[in-house]
Amino acid sequence: MKRSFLTTLLLLFALGPLFAQTSQYRSEADSILALMTLEEKIGQLNLPAAGDFTTGQAASSNIAEKIKAGKVGGLFNIKTAEKIRDVQRVAVEESRLGIPMLFGMDVIHGYETMFPIPLGLSCSWDMDLIERTARIAAKEASADGICWTFSPMVDISRDPRWGRVSEGSGEDPYLGSQIARAMVTGYQGDDLTQPNTIFSCVKHFALYGASEAGRDYNTVDMGRIKMYNDFFPPYKAAVDAGVASVMTSFNEVDGIPASANRWLMTEVLREQWGFDGFVVTDYTAINEMIDHGLGDLKLVSAKALQAGVDMDMVGEGFLTTLEESLQAGDISEEQIDDACRRILIAKYELGLFDNPYRYCRVEEADKIVFSAEHRQEAREIATETLVLLKNEGNVLPLQKNAKIALVGPLAKNRENMPGTWSVAARFPESVSLFDGLTNVLGDNADITYARGANFVEDSLLEARFSIFGKPTYRDTRSAEEMIEEALEISQNADVLVAAVGEAAEMSGESSSRSDINLPESQQKLLKALVETGKPVVMVLFTGRPLSITWADQNIPAILNVWFAGSEAGNAIAEVLFGEVNPSGKLTATFPQNVGQIPIYYNHKKTGRPLAEGQWFQKFRSNYLDVTNEPLYPFGYGLSYTSFDYGELQLSKTQLQGNETLQASIDITNSGEYDGQEVVQLYIRDLVGSITRPVKELKGFQKIRLAQGETQTVTFEITPEDLRFYDYDLDYVWEPGEFEIMIGGNSRDVVSKTVDWQK
Repeated sequence: MKRSFLTTLLLLFALGPLFAQTSQYRSEADSILALMTLEEKIGQLNLPAAGDFTTGQAASSNIAEKIKAGKVGGLFNIKTAEKIRDVQRVAVEESRLGIPMLFGMDVIHGYETMFPIPLGLSCSWDMDLIERTARIAAKEASADGICWTFSPMVDISRDPRWGRVSEGSGEDPYLGSQIARAMVTGYQGDDLTQPNTIFSCVKHFALYGASEAGRDYNTVDMGRIKMYNDFFPPYKAAVDAGVASVMTSFNEVDGIPASANRWLMTEVLREQWGFDGFVVTDYTAINEMIDHGLGDLKLVSAKALQAGVDMDMVGEGFLTTLEESLQAGDISEEQIDDACRRILIAKYELGLFDNPYRYCRVEEADKIVFSAEHRQEAREIATETLVLLKNEGNVLPLQKNAKIALVGPLAKNRENMPGTWSVAARFPESVSLFDGLTNVLGDNADITYARGANFVEDSLLEARFSIFGKPTYRDTRSAEEMIEEALEISQNADVLVAAVGEAAEMSGESSSRSDINLPESQQKLLKALVETGKPVVMVLFTGRPLSITWADQNIPAILNVWFAGSEAGNAIAEVLFGEVNPSGKLTATFPQNVGQIPIYYNHKKTGRPLAEGQWFQKFRSNYLDVTNEPLYPFGYGLSYTSFDYGELQLSKTQLQGNETLQASIDITNSGEYDGQEVVQLYIRDLVGSITRPVKELKGFQKIRLAQGETQTVTFEITPEDLRFYDYDLDYVWEPGEFEIMIGGNSRDVVSKTVDWQK
């Protein structure tokens, strides 16, 4: 929270040109403000939904008339350059002042070319790759009329029951911060005047991923030390990267919903972190504060403006009540002006006043949107995100001359391959697993197919997640008939590949699950396949960590493929056949069962910790019926080759002040394939003024090693890596002993201890 004087001077020097430009935009925005009526100012704060993908609790009507009257500042979820050009023309040619509009869309993990869901992307641990996905998405969206995306979602979540874990980067604040920076940079580039960049919007500020019981939109209750150390860092990283906008969250923070929380939106975001962009609510978040119990629409709208919210998404509480609140003295015109000015400055930064149609480049969109080049990149990127969870007996990679029986509800389902929040995807053109296997094998393909099972046995439950253009193709046959068919085609097969897991919309927004086991219908199928005695490969599609303990105990090979995007089938097939060696590592812990939740690697010790290596001790912190250990720990992921870690080498074991510690280790590829390994650095502060986690990720390197090759990996550690927010919320590091750990996941590490004094 505190910057040194020198750091502040350097920051001001580096950002000098940007400040000058911002000052110019402010002057130009003020010249427009002077011409605007109160109604027009409030109109700039209004963000209705329109067009192809309107969702949620409210919908605006008569939008064209409102645009002409200057009552709309932007629209979202309207698609294609032609449509957006027509709507923009109304704003700039038929409204009194001709102020252009913002056009936003949920470009979450790709525009029409879909990449793996964000949780999957995070498992690549490759920041250049992740930045590239955002860059490609920005190129496609910006050519097709979009200038603003509601991404990245950086909410830390440690509860896989929450469906929106699929939209984030997992449980770790350090890794989440790196990804937040990469995504913002990918969308916005280093020069927003370039027409192929778009505004980024970091969300959901704040703490949305910690909703109680993993239930979407639910209450969050958290102390500020935990906020600052564990949940705030990715938001702040996005702000430090220059994110243009911030979206409020649905939950409350310290008893006040985020959209009315002045401490959060003004004191933390603007005053502590220096954010100078604009704040937009999530969908109808202002209106929903009525149900939170904060008052009627007039009151909650005034509270939101006072808190520092600039734009009201869909609810139109600002549009319909702010003038009355101003007359009553509940808000000031200066507050309205501040919000309006920020929206106008954003439009200047995007170049919309110079050319309102600069993002409507029809010919360019026709060439690059869903282009062969972008699809090839999506295919290559997807292979980097798959996580090999088990490979007993080296069942994988498959032999290309093998006879394959492919079964499961996700084997021939193109529409579900992109996953949740893929609103602009071309679903019928996505590549299914069956298509991918056939494409990779070509004329040599010997694949038979049977559905085997429905996603779930309960048709009413299935109807709840069969939405957004992603059909489940429910089979009307009995479960026994489908399993019998699967067993029949298995008789002549060498290997059985089961494509099972969640449908795309079983995770995502409003898709919380109290039971994160594999559905019973699919469990029955797997058990029947295992009983054949033939090798079974489980290809697991999921948007969250699942409880798959039975599968881990009984199935020899498990490949977690998340939802891998437009080219999912091709990418999965390349990994299954060994054309690409899997290198993904988990960014969220897999529990043994739902009763362990929340479970995460960087937890605190209790005063009665379980002794190392013990399952159960009476009067210690443990369960009667299951160990404390996860099924698969954070950072875990196998390869077709093996990596041996040597002895940890430290440049010093006694350090003073701002010295740099070098921690090095030799990694050897001792297996039979070339491969990649994510080498992870963890640190534990052994004694602190407040309790500290058992370990914290502080660095990682993804390296490529040829068969038999050894490489020395070195991490440089400084006191910056030791800092945390103490009881007084000062950002400090404290002298003492620190355990330095390096390994291939958060559980399997080698370690040494250093003494570091001030």
